[in-house]
Amino acid sequence: MILELKNIEKSFGEKKVLTGVSFKAEGGKAFGLLGRNGAGKTTSIRILMDVFPANSGEVLIDGKPIDYSKIGIGYLPEERGLYPKKIIIDQLTYFAELKGMSRKAAVQSIDHWLDRLGMTEYRNKRLDTLSKGNQQKIQLITALAHNPDIVILDEPFSGLDPVNAMLLKDVVKEQIAKGKIVLFSSHQMSYIEEFCDSIAILNKGVVALQGDLHDIKRDYPRDRLVVRTESPKAIMADFGSLCTVMDNGDLMIRLADVSEKKSVMTRLVENYDVDEVRVFEPSLNDIFVEYAGDAAKED
Repeated sequence: MILELKNIEKSFGEKKVLTGVSFKAEGGKAFGLLGRNGAGKTTSIRILMDVFPANSGEVLIDGKPIDYSKIGIGYLPEERGLYPKKIIIDQLTYFAELKGMSRKAAVQSIDHWLDRLGMTEYRNKRLDTLSKGNQQKIQLITALAHNPDIVILDEPFSGLDPVNAMLLKDVVKEQIAKGKIVLFSSHQMSYIEEFCDSIAILNKGVVALQGDLHDIKRDYPRDRLVVRTESPKAIMADFGSLCTVMDNGDLMIRLADVSEKKSVMTRLVENYDVDEVRVFEPSLNDIFVEYAGDAAKED
């Protein structure tokens, strides 16, 4: 199964929020939808979920317009939306029935997930008696109880301790292994790198970068050198504005041209007391910072 957003345009009044947004996500893989607050992630997700329509463009499954009566979507929102004063089993059953499940099937599925997430003892308690992390696990059950085809996780690891984060990782891996389309929206790049095969980075409602994550990192320009030295001042004086100090104290030198890499490395080794010179290998966070750019505050 392949989910595709194709040439999505969306405006609210005079404000254009999305411009020609297109990306694909495949079943059995995780896709990362990235961007700063206000980049258009939430709007894209709401259009995908049919919360409101796009002004133009299409949401497709395997090349055909999505039929929401046949394709189930599970959504874990960043802003959790359950009822704090209600009994957990009652509201979980209510939400599952809204997704078309019978009461019997809903309770059976919910009990499975309560057991899977170590939450059975809270079945008949009010939500507001639970810790934040356990409330998040209950919210996750609302996203998964109806066995959706598409699972959308918006900042899923926010507020989780290491034990619960590991539990959620296992659940995500299970969903991917079952062939589900798993879409991540997160600012925690380590999780995106761990799970996602492909990404799209939005910047002010436009897709600034997208593709296979491995290919993106491989093709990222190798135009910077990292230098470890005990005497940085001389190197900084020599390279001027091309040289900056990294957070860990190492120097980063930006090459005017990639072809200069070998000669600059030789120059550093022969003329300065350096412990190490290497080509800078970007993390997803580095790539995100470069492509995400400045964004508005509203998404």
